[in-house]
Formats: sequence, structure tokens, C-alpha cells
Amino acid sequence: MGGNSWTSTGPYQRDLEAAFRRAQAEELADDDHGFGEGRTIEELWRDPAWQEYIFTGGTGTVLDFPLMIDARDPDDGPFMRPLTEEEVRAFAPDGRPTYADWDEALDSERLDFPGRAQGRCTVLYTDGEPTQIAYWGVTAD
Repeated sequence: MGGNSWTSTGPYQRDLEAAFRRAQAEELADDDHGFGEGRTIEELWRDPAWQEYIFTGGTGTVLDFPLMIDARDPDDGPFMRPLTEEEVRAFAPDGRPTYADWDEALDSERLDFPGRAQGRCTVLYTDGEPTQIAYWGVTAD
């Protein structure tokens, strides 16, 4: 298999890592994928059965990543990585992409999906104000 691409959005928070953790908590509350209600994402990622589940299929959501890395981190492991300023400006020259800008950039392939078992995120704007965080990625399978 070659991995499945996915997209989602979540509420904006200035701290992208906090927004990511919030998105994970909300996703996990919606669907624990059979791994037991009440477990945190940190607890799940310590469970070898969860790791096998993610790396042989995944959820196609923010749950597929144990943590967020720095935008300039070259690691390509199973992590969520924010876009750099340069990456944002490549598809949104003003540096303030809207949902429509992001969606169109993915559809037209001006903005790529990352490799397998990788995720990306960026802030989205409405009327020049940050309102959402866009998440997208590819499953590991």
C-alpha cells in the first residue's frame, strides 16, 4: 500500500503544539479506534498495539502522530510539522492563507502532501485574522 492522504481543520490557538494536542484530544473523544475510552494520546503511543495499528493502517487523522516537531526540523519520522514561512508564502504570497487558499493549493498540487507517516499544519486566516489550524498528512500503511 502507499498510504492515504487526509485533511482536517481545528480551532486556532497561538501555540501550535497546544492546538495540535487539543485537536488530538477532540479526535480521540470522537473515536478511540477500539483502544479504550479515557486513555490519552500519550498513553496510546506507549502501547505497542497502538503503534502497530498506526503503522499498519492508521486513523487518517492527527492521532497518527506522537508529537509536533519544529518547522525547520529535518526529521521525516511520524511527526506533525508546521510549515515554514517560506512554505506558506509559496502558496499564499501574503503569508495569510485562507481555507480556500489552502484547499486550492492542495487540489492543484502547489502544496504537497508529505511523505508516508508524516503530517503538516499551518494557520488559516479569515479577514486577515487567524481562525483555524489546517492539518494534513499521509498514513503510514
